[in-house]
Amino acid sequence: MNQDIPAFNAPDDRPDLPDDLDEPEATRRTADPGETSTANRGWWDRNADEYQSDHGAFLGDDRFVWGPEGLDEADAALLGPAAALTGQRVLEIGCGAAQCARWLAGHGARPVALDLSYRQLQHARRIGEGACDGDEADAGAPGGFPLVQADAGALPFADGSFDLACSAYGGVPFVADSARVMREVARVLRPGGRWVFSVTHPIRWAFPDEPGPEGLTAGASYFDRTPYVEQDDDGRAVYVEHHRTLGDRVREIAAAGLRLTDLVEPEWPSWNDQEWGGWSPLRGRLFPGTAIFVCVKD
Repeated sequence: MNQDIPAFNAPDDRPDLPDDLDEPEATRRTADPGETSTANRGWWDRNADEYQSDHGAFLGDDRFVWGPEGLDEADAALLGPAAALTGQRVLEIGCGAAQCARWLAGHGARPVALDLSYRQLQHARRIGEGACDGDEADAGAPGGFPLVQADAGALPFADGSFDLACSAYGGVPFVADSARVMREVARVLRPGGRWVFSVTHPIRWAFPDEPGPEGLTAGASYFDRTPYVEQDDDGRAVYVEHHRTLGDRVREIAAAGLRLTDLVEPEWPSWNDQEWGGWSPLRGRLFPGTAIFVCVKD
């Protein structure tokens, strides 16, 4: 594994962020890699506090949940048996506050948590410092593992650095060239390594992003790959999300030299009565909200 992994050493104070933006305009238009990266870094920096406040209780501090349905890695074992994680080098992409990486570390893995957003990584540091014990200073980073600020399409690690890679709703939908992400992940995985990532189920792009009955009628083409963009009054993107069909994802995976071994579409569990954006018990009982791709590098 690359020994020069940059640990995230953020100051305790909050970075300078722009004043609150007026309500952005939602549209569908093209957005290149540079515009996408700039917009999403800014959006997550501005909204990380609210995101962690709204969803932190559901996500926990050290829980590995694959999506709004609440599917736990502890139950699903998509990365393999928990007992086999000990000593495994794991890269989490789009880690947010690194809840998943913290769960992995708790099961003996050696995670590295990567995110584009400075502010999200500050939350990872906050939680890690709150959970650390007397040995934490020897672990190299708050929470006992490195935090790295980087783009998912340009991973700052050597070839074959990791045994496993994972991403729970992080990174993949927020880059313009997700095929490049697949190639980068394949590059940093060792032969036999596993790559598991979850995204909004592609079928959801045909429906309004509403949790109630108004979100049950298709209003757009599933085959329209035009990005969803929120932009300011000057037309600058402040948030971008990219759509791929299931077939697109399979082709990206195969082209990167990876093999798809499973596609998991979690059903909405009876215990989960909360709404999360457009995810809800109503919609979850009728069609999938999450797609989890399980891949192996041969």
